[in-house]
Amino acid sequence: MTAAAADRAPGHRATAVLSADEARRIALRAQGLLGAPDRRAGVRGVLRHLGAVQLDTISVLARSHELVPYARLGAVGRPAVEAAYWGAGTSFEYWSHAACVLPIEEWPLFAFRRRRYRDRGHLWGHQVAPETYRHVLDQLRAEGPLTSTELGGAKKTAQWWDWSDTKIAVERALAFGDVVCTERRSWKRVYALAEQAVPAALFGQEPEDETCVRTLVAQAGAALGVATRADLLDYHRLRAEELDPVLADCGLVPVEVAGWGPDGAPAPAWADPAALASAPRGRHRTTLLSPFDSLVWDRARTERIFGMTHRLEAYTPKHKRVHGYFAMPLLAGGRLVGRVDPAREGRTLVARQISLTDAPGPRGTGARHVEALAAALREAAAWVGCEAVRVEALHDERLRPPLEKLLTA
Repeated sequence: MTAAAADRAPGHRATAVLSADEARRIALRAQGLLGAPDRRAGVRGVLRHLGAVQLDTISVLARSHELVPYARLGAVGRPAVEAAYWGAGTSFEYWSHAACVLPIEEWPLFAFRRRRYRDRGHLWGHQVAPETYRHVLDQLRAEGPLTSTELGGAKKTAQWWDWSDTKIAVERALAFGDVVCTERRSWKRVYALAEQAVPAALFGQEPEDETCVRTLVAQAGAALGVATRADLLDYHRLRAEELDPVLADCGLVPVEVAGWGPDGAPAPAWADPAALASAPRGRHRTTLLSPFDSLVWDRARTERIFGMTHRLEAYTPKHKRVHGYFAMPLLAGGRLVGRVDPAREGRTLVARQISLTDAPGPRGTGARHVEALAAALREAAAWVGCEAVRVEALHDERLRPPLEKLLTA
């Protein structure tokens, strides 16, 4: 079955045909990057709307979970970002698109995944003695929330993958739902008994698998605006056999999007009905995006919507990198117009490598992209407490004079 046929298979009858440009604007508005942001709801509002914010250990400009609300709200205080995620009982960490911070209201919705892990009986090939598992739960019950180090040690040796039996046990308990992480300290997970940390009204809910998945698909559809079946599968990393039974009655509307199919043909997709109710309008956000931002974390979708092939090169050997260690897409005017690989040296934000999609010209889009680039760099520098910006490698040195003039204006 072709991808297009698979998308159309579960009762797909298009009610509307969208242009690729309309779909792009719908996606931007759904992701909170077109139109006025809801500043009153703040970081928690961003999290609730997106449904998942991916976590990652890499910290260059800032950690990815900080960059996501920054991209939508602007220079929100970094302590406020952390406070909104951790320790307030409003979110928890679990496996969604990847390791993600999720609104606490979604705890019942991941019951299907917790049951699947429990039925499997082990975690990523790790086995652990039942008495070790019980001891971890007893210790958390007696002492309250603890890190794996406080529980008795995270690793047997210095190797990151060589987990101790205690670490295996508590991560297994996290996957099963006996334990929950609602806080991080110095980037370490803090584990607590789920029955103590999850609000009682939520902890007691155990929806059936189809109810969980149906609700998560509707939430993903609202966060994406318009999406193919593959996009919906990817958002919370669902399985086809989980998605297909609920797709026709999850509340999303079947549509077609011109240019999304092979050779520019229309492709079947699913849209949030609220996204179709009014044309997306408003101010476009100009910002640097984390490579793990939900606007771009799905590489195939990013290429389909924005025409940018983007890959994280942090784990690529240095001599093989094209755009840099942590190249961040530059969003401006509702399009991805370049990449910046940032670093920090004291109070200086360093752009190790910059590439824009168009060369500068007297009236071309390249000149406008330079202005957007300078604005994004200045705002990012101020946000992380830097007083200057230094540009190193440029894909086109003709950009340097206008860029440096704008950076020092």
